[in-house]
Formats: sequence, structure tokens, C-alpha cells
Amino acid sequence: MAKPQTVYVCSECGGKSAKWQGRCPHCEVWNTLVETVESAASGPRPGARHGAAAAQFAARGVLAAPSGPILLTEVQAERHRHQPSGIDELDRVLGGGLVPGGVLLLGGDPGIGKSTLLLQVLAGLATTLPVLYISGEESAAQVALRAQRLGLKDAPVRLMAETQLEVMLDTLANERPAVAVIDSIQTVYTEALSSAPGSVSQVRECAAQLARAAKTSGITLVLVGHVTKEGALAGPRVLEHMVDTVLYFEGDAQSRFRLIRAIKNRFGAVNELGVFAMTEHGLKGVSNPSAIFLSTHAEPVPGTCVLATLEGTRPLLVEVQALVDSAAAPSPRRLSVGLDAARLAMLLAVLHRHAGVASGDQDVFVNAVGGVRITEPAADLAVLLAIQSSLRNRPLPRGLLAFGEVGLAGEIRPAPRGQERLREAAKLGFSIAIIPAANAPKGAGRQFEGLELHPVSRIDEALEVVRGLQG
Repeated sequence: MAKPQTVYVCSECGGKSAKWQGRCPHCEVWNTLVETVESAASGPRPGARHGAAAAQFAARGVLAAPSGPILLTEVQAERHRHQPSGIDELDRVLGGGLVPGGVLLLGGDPGIGKSTLLLQVLAGLATTLPVLYISGEESAAQVALRAQRLGLKDAPVRLMAETQLEVMLDTLANERPAVAVIDSIQTVYTEALSSAPGSVSQVRECAAQLARAAKTSGITLVLVGHVTKEGALAGPRVLEHMVDTVLYFEGDAQSRFRLIRAIKNRFGAVNELGVFAMTEHGLKGVSNPSAIFLSTHAEPVPGTCVLATLEGTRPLLVEVQALVDSAAAPSPRRLSVGLDAARLAMLLAVLHRHAGVASGDQDVFVNAVGGVRITEPAADLAVLLAIQSSLRNRPLPRGLLAFGEVGLAGEIRPAPRGQERLREAAKLGFSIAIIPAANAPKGAGRQFEGLELHPVSRIDEALEVVRGLQG
């Protein structure tokens, strides 16, 4: 029997190195090599790992893939048929629902609700489809207790507590479920490798075999993934490339609201956002998410501006808050929550240079209400209007919203799908909109869906409009 040997495996790309180095020689990422003990003779021969999994399904008449290359014109391509999950907010993020043969990876912080949501989905699908829940972290009794708390104890969900890959593949081939959940991929191990469960090699190998089994059998496979303390999915980066869809659970553990964001989706739009509320009966979709991102003030207060943003295909209204105060230290602070801090510094420089508003001796704090994370540059105009309002200590008019990207030359660039943003604002009762001139609807004049429009092309022009509205 071969003597176990120590190798160093990159947690990003999975590349191996005989000795530890500060930077991975394969992907050139720093501090990613992890010590792993493996046996040279413990692994199967090349090509046998995936062949063993495929053989199990081929023996049952499941595998039907061509053995050689064929012409692209000969491929019988059909549109993917989505199976609704029973939860509208999740279907929105997935692009319509679950896809047969698709592999989905769901990641999130511990206790945020991953297992709860998936158990709810399986309980809803089990009335019409065969489903299977494989738990590697909890016993069958613990899962049953959760189902009782959620009021799902009578759901016909097939349940198994298992961590060995070979047993899972046999079960999938025998049971032939339409949807299977594996919670979590970091607990699965294969006897072909001697490394511990959760190691880079185990996660990569187990995910590859499970994904191949799903593709060859048409099973919809959902993998639950752990996250690191930085918020990234634990394990090799190649794990995200193996799957079809990557979803991230976001949200503060102290808040009852949860967000699911699509980072990758081969069957739908990316950056879609689903909003859920945690209740005693599990996670419930929020039909009007704009309401939770808007603060309710009895009277307008300085330093707030409503932004019409876009998350995937969904327009959302989010309140942006700013606080400008005299700096107590020689170096003023620039702090943002939910917005890019580097972009905040750039916007303050534009505000000074092109609008004459100086904040070099002021601390500036910016926050997006509700814990939402805004990444699109169309938030620039709303951020600057909120900062100007706080600096002058004068509130913006009630019912005002804004959106638009601000360039380094002081120009205000258009935002995509501007009319959808305006319709969402009009639906929620807003009356005034400061928008980029290029987003003004043609032929609509200064009115659109009951909104009073103020198209602007430069930041100084936008501030003049605000001063006029404030009187």
C-alpha cells in the first residue's frame, strides 16, 4: 500500500503543489494553498471516477448521451421547461422555476434559512412529484422536528441522512426523484479519496459526480453550500463553474427579512433578487419589497432621497440616507453601508468640482435602508442629492425620487429601463422625479404616469432643480 503523501491544494482553482507557497502557481492567487494528505494509490484510475457514476444510470436505461461529436445542426434543442417551485419569489430568481437536469447551488450564512426554504419547496412539490432530501448535517429526526415546526409533518417527502457519495448515487439511481436536495455538499465524501470531507479535493470530486448524475438522469439537483467568514462559498472556486445556477442568501440575522440573489443562472437572468420574510411558519415571499426599503417618516427629514433602482428585471424603490457632520479628526471619514465606498469618495470630488459643494472637512456617512446592497451606478444622483440635503439641513420635497449615473465630468448619464422605474414609483404614489435627460419619455412632456418629471443633464443643474423645489 502506498504511503500517504502531503500535497498543498489551492482552495480557489484546486491546483496541487508539492510544497507550500505564498501564491498558487496555477491561478496566482495569494494565501490559498491548504495542506492535504492523500494516497497515490487511493484514487481510481483516470476516467473511472465519472465512468462509475455514469454506469449506474446507464444500467437502468437513464443515460442517453452521444458518445462522439456531432454537428450543431443535428442537435435537437428544446427550450427548458421550468417547474414552478411553489414559491413565487424563488421562481422569480430562478427565471421561472426549477429545470429538469439542472444543478443549483445555494449558499448563505449559518442559520439564515437555507434548509428551511428547501424543505418548504420539497413539501410543496411532493404532492405531485417524487422528491428526496439527503441531509448530511442533521439526523432524520432533526429534519422531522423542523418539518413539524413549519407545519409540514404530513408532506410525503422522502428523507435520508447520509454523507457517503457512493450511497447517494445508488439512491438517486434507484429512487429516480424529480428533485433532490443535498444538504450540504461540504459534508459529502467519496471513499476514492483519503482526504477529509469538506477538503478541496473531496468537494470538487463529489460535486462533479453528483452534477454528472443529475445531467444524465434529468434529476433537478440542489446543493447547499457553506460560506466562509468573508461571505464567499467555501471550497474550490470551480464548484461554482460546475453548477448551472448559483444563489446567495443575504440578510442580517437580526432582521426578519432575507434576500436571495442569483449570481449565476444558465436558465434565467442574473442579479435577480427575491425578498422573503422569516415567520414562525417558515419563509414567506414579500410581494411588495419596495415597502420594506422605504422608511416611514411623518415629515420629510434632511439627508434622505428615494432611489429607483433595478435588481435584475425588478424595479425597486430604496431610501438612501446620508449624514454630513463636522469632522472631529484631521482626516474626515467616508463610510457607506450597502454602497461602494470608493465610488462615494469619487462622487464627493465631482460634487466639489462641478457643483461647488465642498465637504473636505466633513464626515460623510451613507446608508441604504433595509440592508439591501446597491451595485449599479444609477444610484449616484440620489446619493448626491441626499448628501446635499444633509449638508444644507433641508429636506427634499415629499414624494421626490431620483436616479442617474454621475460621470467625472459632472454629466448625468442615463440608466437602463428608465420607464419601468418611473412606473414603479408612480404605482407607489410618488409625484416628482429627477431623472437623466436621456431617460425622459419621448412626447410625454413634463408629465408621465402622474409624475412631474425634471430631466437634467448635469449635476449642478440637478441641484438647481432641487433648490427651486425647496423654495
